Amino acid sequence: MRPLLVVFKRIHKPPVYTSRPRCLSSCASSGLSPLRDDALILGSSRELVQRLGSQVEVRTAFITEEEEGVLLRELEPGLKKKRYEFDHWDDAIHGYRETERVRWGAACEEVLNRVRSVAFPEGSPLLGPVHILDLDKTGYIKPHIDSVKFCGSTIAGLSLLSDSIMRLVKEDASNEWLDLLLPRRSLYILRDQARYNFTHEILKNEESVFSGQRVPRQRRISVICRNLPG
Repeated sequence: MRPLLVVFKRIHKPPVYTSRPRCLSSCASSGLSPLRDDALILGSSRELVQRLGSQVEVRTAFITEEEEGVLLRELEPGLKKKRYEFDHWDDAIHGYRETERVRWGAACEEVLNRVRSVAFPEGSPLLGPVHILDLDKTGYIKPHIDSVKFCGSTIAGLSLLSDSIMRLVKEDASNEWLDLLLPRRSLYILRDQARYNFTHEILKNEESVFSGQRVPRQRRISVICRNLPG
């Protein structure tokens, strides 16, 4: 596997919700209990949420339950041949299996083309292999920024099997943060500033709380597309 991560081992204190969250999207399709304002993105300040509003997206119910099943049937045989690892080469991920995939069946390719069409500008050169990251229920992803040597300005990921919380923290100002609720079968997109200047992480099950509501973390598979560096 080629290195894709730049890891920040600094430990951030959990954020304090001091301002009223602003709603950027609806979570009606998430399968979760209603949240205050149906918000999917909460931030340390309204100004930050507004500033990054066009660079951070969460699209609920982006794929159907049937499409999730098609993806899983294609991915599971290869993943089952691997063991969960608890010591990533650069200490970025705990409790994971990962692989890359270039060739897909027609139904999966149709889903991935839909991801590409909404996440990347037309004609944007894309990283050929799709990254598959399988997190155990006890697994988590530590704060990191994907390496600029191998990834361009945009990251787009499908969330399979479980809801989860992604946290973004500004690299040089840990008091600036966003929490993203990623419902099962949703698509998240990080662009530009949110991709280059903010670390992102997937919270541990015991830390998985959004707007005061517990969001239980199960096993989670993410299917991640990236574009090439400019």
